[in-house]
Amino acid sequence: MGADSTVIMDGAGVRRALTRIAHEIIERNKGITKIALVGIRTGGVYIAREIATRLHDIEGERLPVGEVDITLYRDDFKGHSLHLPVGKTDIPFSVEGKIVVLVDDVLFTGRTIRAALDAIMDHGRPAAIQLAVLVDRGHRELPIRADFVGRNVPTSLKENIAVLFDSEGLPTEVILGK
Repeated sequence: MGADSTVIMDGAGVRRALTRIAHEIIERNKGITKIALVGIRTGGVYIAREIATRLHDIEGERLPVGEVDITLYRDDFKGHSLHLPVGKTDIPFSVEGKIVVLVDDVLFTGRTIRAALDAIMDHGRPAAIQLAVLVDRGHRELPIRADFVGRNVPTSLKENIAVLFDSEGLPTEVILGK
């Protein structure tokens, strides 16, 4: 990023956080047999895939992983409808009766999560929806809280958090910018 940016999680820190999240998902749900992961495009999809890999490494079972694009569900969509590209939602499994772990890279106001909840509910009725995020930066505008957090990073509204990914979609570091 720029000169006013700081690395707050390096690659090793990101890997540790994702491994911890995977263990917490297993503990909370007493295994992973009823779990499905859904990442919010685009960063959340990459994070969901990494969590799925760790869950497979720990439990030896592959989980279904889907992705959701929340563009059409945004509460500010009408003002931007001509300017926002609509991405692909791909949930290639039934969410009925599953515990869906919704995954995003950064939790901020909660509006993206609210939109993703609406999108998932349009695909069926899960038994529960849990939220996993790599970074929670605060400043919620809606009553939304993550169940699994890699790192809490209190920020000012003037600061930004960016999760950087390599060419294969692996998270490499988290940057705090001014």
